[in-house]
Amino acid sequence: MSETVTETKSTGKSPSHVAYHVRETGNGKGYWNRIGVAWTNKDGGFTVQLESVPLDGRVICQPADKKPN
Repeated sequence: MSETVTETKSTGKSPSHVAYHVRETGNGKGYWNRIGVAWTNKDGGFTVQLESVPLDGRVICQPADKKPN
């Protein structure tokens, strides 16, 4: 796995996905907080780099070119 991270960073590829921590609010909407990024690997998997790890809620990865809801 470390080979993929090194390869991704050295080629300068932009992340394919953005990771968000989503917490539900009292009114039924979610609060989205960007927590990291992900790159698609050659085998179809992902390399994920998180800046923080949520203790509750969900982690959702969206394509980098799509804005969160």
